[in-house]
Amino acid sequence: MTDKLATFRQAEAPLPDKNIEWHLYGAGLENLGDDSQPSEAPMPTYGPDDLLIRHDATGLCFSDIKVITMGEEHPRIYRNMKENPVVLGHEIAMTVVGVGENLRDQYQVGDRFTIQADVSVGGVGYAYGYEIQGGLSTYATIDQRILNGDDGNYLLAVKPTTGYAESALTEPWACVTAAYELRYRTIIQPGGTAWIIGTLADNSRDYTLNAGFEIASHPRRLLLTDVPDYLGDALQAEAINLGVEVIEVPDVSQPPVDKIDDIILLGADVNLIETVSPNLADFGVVALVLNEPLSDKVNVDIGRVHYNRWVYVGSSSPEISHAYTDTPVRSSLKPGGRAWFVGAAGPMGRMHVQRAIQKAQGPSIILCTDVSESRLSDLELSFGAEAREKGLEFICLNPMEKESYEASMAPFEEGGFDDIIVLAPVPFVIADSGNWLADEGVMNVFAGVARGTTTTLDLSDAYLRDVRVIGHSASTIDDLRLMLDQAESGELSPNRSVAAIGSLSAAKNGLQAVKDTVFPGKVVIYPLIQDFPLTSLPDLKDSLPTVYAKLKDGREWTVEAETEFLQLMLP
Repeated sequence: MTDKLATFRQAEAPLPDKNIEWHLYGAGLENLGDDSQPSEAPMPTYGPDDLLIRHDATGLCFSDIKVITMGEEHPRIYRNMKENPVVLGHEIAMTVVGVGENLRDQYQVGDRFTIQADVSVGGVGYAYGYEIQGGLSTYATIDQRILNGDDGNYLLAVKPTTGYAESALTEPWACVTAAYELRYRTIIQPGGTAWIIGTLADNSRDYTLNAGFEIASHPRRLLLTDVPDYLGDALQAEAINLGVEVIEVPDVSQPPVDKIDDIILLGADVNLIETVSPNLADFGVVALVLNEPLSDKVNVDIGRVHYNRWVYVGSSSPEISHAYTDTPVRSSLKPGGRAWFVGAAGPMGRMHVQRAIQKAQGPSIILCTDVSESRLSDLELSFGAEAREKGLEFICLNPMEKESYEASMAPFEEGGFDDIIVLAPVPFVIADSGNWLADEGVMNVFAGVARGTTTTLDLSDAYLRDVRVIGHSASTIDDLRLMLDQAESGELSPNRSVAAIGSLSAAKNGLQAVKDTVFPGKVVIYPLIQDFPLTSLPDLKDSLPTVYAKLKDGREWTVEAETEFLQLMLP
């Protein structure tokens, strides 16, 4: 290791007089930078309870593009961006270069961290790279919002041997791993609000509720609409014993409560489901208790399935609690099952596919579809041989090649897929994918579909075939901690996601490339290196051959390649 690189790692070099930052002044890439260049700014100041940090690597994310597209309309931006511009960048590797006097027993210059970007203080979001200055800058202050927020300390320590890119990319990877760790209720929300609707109940059935409405666990409030008299009388009597407030609701279109945790339908049709579903609270459940198929598909707010974690469950049994317990919602991939990744060849899709191949007890069949032939070919090149060496059936298909696509999909028409992970935020793609679910299959809508976006789903499958449709957004600090552990133990390699690198001056080109889906994987910016253009890993063969020589198989970023890159490019 050169003295220059050792000094960098130990953060011993004198600090500069100026900070370099990319300022976003409003919606549109034309509003990024001053004359399309990063700006000089004063070095950040830090107080006795703060840290001064250096940004070592910053991953570019499609979420950054959402901020650029929406500007001040973005839900995480609360300020006048012209007067107080945003500095993007939330996938971060950082090193401490200054420690406030009150923190010197906890931190030292040279300590390395990554950050859980969803910082919250007093219930207010101050996300890193949104409200708090992010990683498209050379230096920044870490204050008490980050060190002592609602979830405690949002910094996670990184081992000295961990690469800068791989620690930065644990943030998007945490979102991927979190998708398979989702937990859903198997009982009516304790202390919540439940609404039982019997408007279309089958009077020949004997409806019961023998779990979730008892001393050990029960809602705080119960709404009732047209429930059979025998059930209503039993619930009213038990509610008195439990201290549960009971409210009769004569009109299903006008419930007196804003957000409802559980909506239980004793019989239903499409119109009733579509009328009552918008009243669900975050993490809400619609439980369908019926044994006949619906007459048509239902318009489901798939954006709220994704962002608000709504879920539709059901049972053909008249015992209401069976809708929750007969087939609990599964988020992990079925061991030995058939998994289909829709939109698999983009940066996030590749992470899902890599995880499915590398994780123990994964699927036995992995189908990857994408409309980009070049990305799909790169996906096959990156993972095909590895998957087959493990005995997995690995298939890459382009739906635009209609004849070959239909022929290759034909073997799956009867059995379907146990898991369908949707990475394309397109309603008709989501609707079509739902038609391919096997019995007890799970469709995970990972793509960020806007709230209010609807797609048609056959919800009869929820109680006749125990199919589940779930969704996911972002990650928690525990998810990030788990992913960092997996990266540092070698279980999963974030470095395999890197597709292109560049210096801070290349960030605007990098963001344009993310927007235009130029690269099959992630763009990583190294803010402290000398001026270096946005460069794909294969193109390093010409521009930096000694770095290229340390790539794995001439195409995968490694800690060794990063070390060589920094030795060459650090000032």
